[in-house]
Amino acid sequence: MKHLSEKVTKHENTKVHMDNSVKLAILGRVNIATQLDEGHRVAVRKHNEEVDKNRHILSKIIDCVKFCGAFELALRGHDETDTSNNPGIFRGLVDFVASLDSVLEEHLKTATIFKGTSKTIQNELLDCMLSVLKDYILEEVKSADFISIQADETTDISTDPLSPKRTTVLDQVVAHRLPRASTTRWNFHSRAVNTVYEQRDDLLKCFQTIRDNGNFDPLTVREAGGFVRMLEDEAFCFFLALFHKIMPHVDMLFNQLQKRNIDAVFIKSLVQKFTDSVQTIRASIPSLCGDGASDQQQPIKRRRILGTGEQQRLATEVCDTILTHAKERFSFTQHLISATLLHGELFPQHCVKFTDTALETTVEAYPMLNKAKLKTELSLIYENDEFNACSGAVPLYQFFMENNLQSTFTETVSLLKILITTPMTTAESERCFSTLKRIKTFLRNTMTQDRLNALAMLSMEKKLIRDIPDFNKRVIERFATQKERRAKFLYK
Repeated sequence: MKHLSEKVTKHENTKVHMDNSVKLAILGRVNIATQLDEGHRVAVRKHNEEVDKNRHILSKIIDCVKFCGAFELALRGHDETDTSNNPGIFRGLVDFVASLDSVLEEHLKTATIFKGTSKTIQNELLDCMLSVLKDYILEEVKSADFISIQADETTDISTDPLSPKRTTVLDQVVAHRLPRASTTRWNFHSRAVNTVYEQRDDLLKCFQTIRDNGNFDPLTVREAGGFVRMLEDEAFCFFLALFHKIMPHVDMLFNQLQKRNIDAVFIKSLVQKFTDSVQTIRASIPSLCGDGASDQQQPIKRRRILGTGEQQRLATEVCDTILTHAKERFSFTQHLISATLLHGELFPQHCVKFTDTALETTVEAYPMLNKAKLKTELSLIYENDEFNACSGAVPLYQFFMENNLQSTFTETVSLLKILITTPMTTAESERCFSTLKRIKTFLRNTMTQDRLNALAMLSMEKKLIRDIPDFNKRVIERFATQKERRAKFLYK
């Protein structure tokens, strides 16, 4: 201890002490993994190589699921064992891809921990794909200036098939099938009305044949007799003729509203034409009642006789009800009057006389717009011939974007975004119901709700899935972190 201070000073000047001091100073600042031995680095490299392989295999399986979902194909088959002759489209597609990919082929032959083709893995992948898709849609919604939400519903209806014996008589006598009405499509009834009106005599003969034929069960005979009395009833024939005149105009309105490239101005003109047509029929009711069912065979039996006055009253009430419903159905259109402000064909007219009423309605519907600035911008647009060439909201919006005019016409661009976002019809959401019908068929009626939702989304949003960058990578990340897995999918 007598010479401790001297010894300490001497030690501090040695190379060993200084080297250890440096190591102590930088300890913790460098990644500990880089300071481990070579054996650990080799293990990490092998682990990541295995992860690369597993991710490649899982990506191919995801592609197969996406293919089945996009084309609304059933994933599972009757028997999915390796020796099955009917393993299903998914397994068949995986086997086909394996024939083109040696890594996947070797995996299917040798995998013992994770094969990736089981029902459980399919459902988990579908859940992950649906989750990734929803997150991407939410990101789009959050970044959008305006959004619109469509709400619609469908009914699940099942009916017993017609008796083959009844159908045989219908084919022999009428040689024409009756179209089934739809509870969700309000124009489908016109097909039944027109068919019964045009085929009334043959249908009457058909039901009489069934009623008088002793080869049918009592229930069928009673139903046929009821239809005979209905077709012979004067009141029924009168209303059949009335609706036969009305329903073609309903068809015309319905078909026009299903178009994709329609705007509020076009819809307003369609509704006005339909209203005028029904008003014309309403005015011609006296002549219709006077003729009765002159173009139809006169009823043989009469359960109820309607006088001319009662016929006129009922027919007028029917037309008034249709006009009222049409007005109510399309009553939520005041906010769409703003479309008239940006309708190219009306620009010359607006240039002569500005539409202050439409501007007031627009600002009232969308109070976030600056009325004074919007009027100034619109006045300039009406006077410029280059804007007149833009027909519709989308071409006009594209013109602003291509010429970097969005900062100058801020209020007009905001209004255009609202008009472009606002759906004109529910045709798009109704197409989703058609997808549902194709996916959940009779042979797939035990499908769970989660699986049905995922498959329907893969079909309806297949274009969006193709546009999502690194979609498979996002699904794999979600799949790997969903729960603890024996197979390696995460890098070290």
